[in-house]
Amino acid sequence: MLVSVSEVLGIEASVSPMSLVRQIESGLPLSAFEKVADQVAPDDQLFRSQIIPRATWTRRKKGEYLSPAESEIVARLAQVWESAIEVYREPETARRFLHQPHPMLEGRTPIDVAVANGAGASLVQAILGRLLVGSAA
Repeated sequence: MLVSVSEVLGIEASVSPMSLVRQIESGLPLSAFEKVADQVAPDDQLFRSQIIPRATWTRRKKGEYLSPAESEIVARLAQVWESAIEVYREPETARRFLHQPHPMLEGRTPIDVAVANGAGASLVQAILGRLLVGSAA
């Protein structure tokens, strides 16, 4: 069950590699956040409010767009989710990895590290990459 970042986000895939970059810069649709959250943490409302505060979320209307900063976080999560699915193949197993503390992350969960910043997401993806090729991680 391999998925692309565009599929995770629920947006149209384009032939241009810069298409996703431009969409993030201009703001992803609110539905992209909903789709990623439904995959990464389907039953965790607290997770959603870590990304977009509840008050901000309730003010948003269907069809609106995320800010570029929110879009970057959502796209980052989609990339980490894509990598986790590539390694674990099963969504539940991928979720378990993302939501359990990891020793290489000083006991923090991969999802929290990935949400924190781009360097954190890169570190999580490096761990997933090592797992993919059979290295210790």
